[in-house]
This record gives sequence, structure tokens and C-alpha cells, in this order.
Amino acid sequence: MDINELRGVHTLLVMAVFIGIIWWAFSAHRKKANEEAAHLPFDDDELEKRTLEQEKTEKKQ
Repeated sequence: MDINELRGVHTLLVMAVFIGIIWWAFSAHRKKANEEAAHLPFDDDELEKRTLEQEKTEKKQ
């Protein structure tokens, strides 16, 4: 086995791992977690609004 065969085997192994990660990330059982992650930027805005409202009500009291 020379270096070029080793490189070929390594390339195939890395490609298989990459395809496995892609398959895992987009599989059906990850759908809920992916949807939650997609809404994280919008959840921060709502949290910021609630925090500002709480601070305003605390200042009034």
C-alpha cells in the first residue's frame, strides 16, 4: 500500500463521515430541534421586549 492508496482510503472515509453528519442533521428525529434553533434569533427579541417592559414598570413603582 503506497501513499496514494492511503490518501484514497482517507478521502473515502472522510466523505462517508461527512455524508453521515449531513444525514444525521437533516433526519426526521432532529426536526423539532432544528425548528427550535431556527427560532432562537426571534426569541431573543421577545425576551428583550419583556425585559424592557419589566424595567419600565419597576421604575414607575
